Amino acid sequence: MRIKYNRVSTINQSGNRFTADNDHYDLTLLDKISGSVPFEKRPNASRLIQLVESGKVDEIVIEEFSRIGRNTGDCIQVLNWLDKKGVNVIVRNVGLQSRPNGIKNPLWSMVSTVMASMYAMELENIKERTLVGRAVYVQQGGKLGRPSGSSENEKMFLEKPKSKEIAKSLKKGLTIREVSKIAGVSTKTVLKVKASLANIN
Repeated sequence: MRIKYNRVSTINQSGNRFTADNDHYDLTLLDKISGSVPFEKRPNASRLIQLVESGKVDEIVIEEFSRIGRNTGDCIQVLNWLDKKGVNVIVRNVGLQSRPNGIKNPLWSMVSTVMASMYAMELENIKERTLVGRAVYVQQGGKLGRPSGSSENEKMFLEKPKSKEIAKSLKKGLTIREVSKIAGVSTKTVLKVKASLANIN
């Protein structure tokens, strides 16, 4: 199988930016979850892992290394595992393959390690800039949090299409993990919907 794996950081991102890829795939998977969440704990990444373990996957295509993860250690561990399984990984934005024609690329380990480290540094820089920005804002008299009266109430939250989809699956008696996989969201989101349902009933 040739599989395309995509990831976006939040459920509000559609993943439409990946549609420029017109190549043919046997399966396309999309996780709407933070890159800081370990690969094996993502709903569709878990599905991908099962397919690889069963020996059904020959090639995995990703847009960039950060789709695997923002944590360098986790990213390298996943890439090494895929290499041991004989899976060719293609990274589209740098035109790099791990095992072209089944032969290990000697540059792969070096480039993948450097790129993964760069993405991890980028994430840390974003976090640092955000913290500094908040600190300056507070020092200048600003207040953090939602403005008064702007909080989204639970009824509005449950009216969202994704929340309705999750609620429907929960009412069928499915487990949190099963609902997470079906809806393509994190278990945290499913738990939030479940709690909101309990509060309004």
